[in-house]
Amino acid sequence: MSEACIITVAITGSVPRKKDTPAVPVTVAEQIESTLEAYEAGASLVHVHVRDEEERPSSDPEKFGAFLEGLRKHCPEMIVQFSTGGRGRGADQRGSMLHLKPDMASLATGSVNFPNMIYENPPELIDGLAAAMMKYDIKPECEIFDLAMLYAAAEMVKDGRLKGPAHVQFVFGLKNALPPRREILEFEVAQLKEVMPDATWTAAGIGRSQLELNHWALELGGHCRTGLEDNIRFDKSRLARSNAELVARVAELCEQYGRRPATAREARQILGLPATVAA
Repeated sequence: MSEACIITVAITGSVPRKKDTPAVPVTVAEQIESTLEAYEAGASLVHVHVRDEEERPSSDPEKFGAFLEGLRKHCPEMIVQFSTGGRGRGADQRGSMLHLKPDMASLATGSVNFPNMIYENPPELIDGLAAAMMKYDIKPECEIFDLAMLYAAAEMVKDGRLKGPAHVQFVFGLKNALPPRREILEFEVAQLKEVMPDATWTAAGIGRSQLELNHWALELGGHCRTGLEDNIRFDKSRLARSNAELVARVAELCEQYGRRPATAREARQILGLPATVAA
């Protein structure tokens, strides 16, 4: 078990910002500010979506580029992960920003039924995104919404479509996908050790399961994801004031399990990323 825990902050997501959730950052300036606050609270990796002027999900490379440039100026060591997740966008747009060479990018290795849509990831799309990440030396975070996706990721590493060691994220709590049950996480971690023994992993809980997954990941030796994308509520009684507040909660939890938040430099070492990046 690594004593240092990489805390990922998912700052925005693709769900429209509602009037009662002003803490969710939408503009690039808001996103950079929120990320810096989360970094100071203990996050070492940021997962990024961008929005258009009407706050709809966007694949605009200029917005991704502006975020990357702004964060590199103020926080050059923090790991930047672009989302290639599709929310009704054409397949040709999903990887339109990868030429900007973020440290990491998300890669779902299969399709899944979201509550109101099919999150389509056909084989040709997965292979295309993986090839682009290989070309630009971007480390994928393999998104695991069900067990088949884990085996698909392992096969991609085995045949060279992905570089090893892999990094995977187990996602729980989304309707029609993995329910937040500890025995399922334990089984998936065991399978990961069998099919990709050198891989690292993070667990993410959606909605009410976020804090529960944070506890389980810390105890089982994985890394944690938090943030307003996954859960805008700090607890049952009130909304979170910021991404930094949610990150601080995970940072405080680390001590209960004999762990501590990883610095950005430590996170880079754990994930096999370069220690320094150009500003």
